Amino acid sequence: MIDRIEHIAEQARTAVEQASTTAALEQVRVQYLGRKAELPNLLRGVAELPPEQRGAVGKAANVARRDLEAAIAARGEALQAAELETRLVGDRVDVTLPGDPPQPVGRLHVLTQTRREIEDVFVGLGFSVLEGPEVESVFYNFDALNHTPTHPARARTDTFYIEGARHADTDTEVVLRTHTSPMQIRAMQETPPPLYVIIPGRVYRRDSDATHTPQFHQVEGLAVDTDITLADLKGTLLDFSRAIFGPDREVRLRPHFFPFTEPSVEVDVSCFNCARDGSPCQVCKGTGWLEILGAGMVDPNVFGYVREHGYDPDEVQGFAFGMGIERIAALKYGIPDIRTLYTNDVRVLEQFG
Repeated sequence: MIDRIEHIAEQARTAVEQASTTAALEQVRVQYLGRKAELPNLLRGVAELPPEQRGAVGKAANVARRDLEAAIAARGEALQAAELETRLVGDRVDVTLPGDPPQPVGRLHVLTQTRREIEDVFVGLGFSVLEGPEVESVFYNFDALNHTPTHPARARTDTFYIEGARHADTDTEVVLRTHTSPMQIRAMQETPPPLYVIIPGRVYRRDSDATHTPQFHQVEGLAVDTDITLADLKGTLLDFSRAIFGPDREVRLRPHFFPFTEPSVEVDVSCFNCARDGSPCQVCKGTGWLEILGAGMVDPNVFGYVREHGYDPDEVQGFAFGMGIERIAALKYGIPDIRTLYTNDVRVLEQFG
């Protein structure tokens, strides 16, 4: 029996030395040390031998197994090192190195870039930047902003309602906000006048075409103080327009209607792409003016919802305005379809630096 063990051990050592790959070495290990291999079976059968043979045979088998395991481990380390060296020589591309040529670091998305430009302008004019919840109550989104119960924007065909949800504090339905204007009320509830804030953020409406998307970005502005007039609004927006579109811009106000402002105006900026002489222009269509936002003086009814917070409509006045960041970006960069801002086409996005 001991002779058989020595013979197996000798065969195994030869096979280990001849193994040229780690895969071949694994086959040798299974052949001589696997569950069905002869040497482990001999060890399991020691108990069946006569008592006088058990000690010598068991010792010989254990020694052979340990020697074989050590030989396999040593040969495995050598083969692994050799195979690694072969791979390093053959792999001429070091994936840990920077690309060649180096790839650009990237840049801000044009919407983020435009939003920051708008924020910088108004911060320079003394406004603070606020943000608010995108899931809003009907009270803040419509009621407190003087929307009548029959206003079209309340329709489920225009606004995304959260089915079955009600706002705990106001006991009204819950919507995805249609504008950032709800923060007007929230800001006045938290801060007494004077108040100068802008509120950028995402808003949601059931629109989808070349100039509308179901989700877009808006910047709302609110200024409340004593003796504020429509002239202050025009001067503020003139400074904004010149900062964004160029120093020669002019603005004009056209009568309009918004539920939360009275009077309300549409604001146009003079075209920055043409001589404004009626000649063909793909930006202003030859009119010489570009509509950029809606605005107006805060309706006293809106102040009525926050009267107890210091906003007595007989004591304070204010103006508000709202603009779409996508529209400002589209006008500034000549983007004909704002949906391209969301397609993640690098060929488009790389044009805006």
